[in-house]
Amino acid sequence: MRATLGNTVSASLVSALVLASSSAFADGTVNVYSARHYDTDDALYAAFEEETGIEVEVLEADSDQLIERIQREGEASPADVMITVDAARLWRAEEAGVFQSIESDTLDERIPDRLSHPDNLWFGFSQRLRTIFYNREAFDPTQIETYEDLADDRFEGEICIRSSSNIYNQSLLASLIAEHGADDAEEWAQGVVDNMARQPQGGDTDQIRGVAAGECNLAVANHYYYVRLLKSDDPADRAAARQVGMLLPNQDGRGAHMNVGGAGVVANAPNEDNAVRFLEFLASDQAQELFATANNEFPVVEAVKRDPVLEAFGNINVDDVNVSQLGENNDEAVRIFDRVGWR
Repeated sequence: MRATLGNTVSASLVSALVLASSSAFADGTVNVYSARHYDTDDALYAAFEEETGIEVEVLEADSDQLIERIQREGEASPADVMITVDAARLWRAEEAGVFQSIESDTLDERIPDRLSHPDNLWFGFSQRLRTIFYNREAFDPTQIETYEDLADDRFEGEICIRSSSNIYNQSLLASLIAEHGADDAEEWAQGVVDNMARQPQGGDTDQIRGVAAGECNLAVANHYYYVRLLKSDDPADRAAARQVGMLLPNQDGRGAHMNVGGAGVVANAPNEDNAVRFLEFLASDQAQELFATANNEFPVVEAVKRDPVLEAFGNINVDDVNVSQLGENNDEAVRIFDRVGWR
């Protein structure tokens, strides 16, 4: 069963959610609080139910709402698992005391160390490449090889990128802090601000569309927004995607920045064993295919076959920094964005 928590919750909805979770403490149930909003995740839950006989109850909301709800519910919370996207959001949940450390040989074996919390508070189950796009007709891609190059004054007035409030940009800057230190990362952020073609606006797809329309020659976005355009039923979307090329940054150095969608077992989970079993299922080949293809993401288990479009990207050298550092550096990244005037 799936329920959704909006920005405000009516008394009737609260009552409905209480009734929906009345079986929370019964055997054979796992209660999932999810910040993922993909209808295709229903196939994931159905596959788990079919394999295990454990019923999945799902409550959807944005990450901050879920964290606040779990804290408010306290020891009485029915939540067993929290799923969210981006390491910084996982870190926020961790800092709020949402997760507990668990032991699982399956997860230790299947999830790469860099994609899980050092103390097993949470695990990454899908990967998101934040990368660089360019206008095929107006820009020579050999001019740029790294994220760091985006701050080069050769590209003044050429970059489209989202607001500093965007969690994906915060994590990208956090990765630069991890690699170069805060001072150099701030110099980079200032350089990108100086090179913006326009004030930050819109989402990742808008940045890619800006490149296609000639508003800018370079953009930064997550890879799956581009793949959505490539696969769209709308001819205009596919035409826009054909105008744009995608770069794999930092392939001769530290590697491209990959973020994660992940999950952990809630600290007071009433169905802890089922929750661990659910996470272990997310690491299975079957679930990895479902989890990743829902949003054209990269699986975290290397043996799992990627979507054909992602296979065409070839082998990618990936930054091996533990993604937990992206969360740890988030506050500093936000302060840097404020100082350099990145709106």
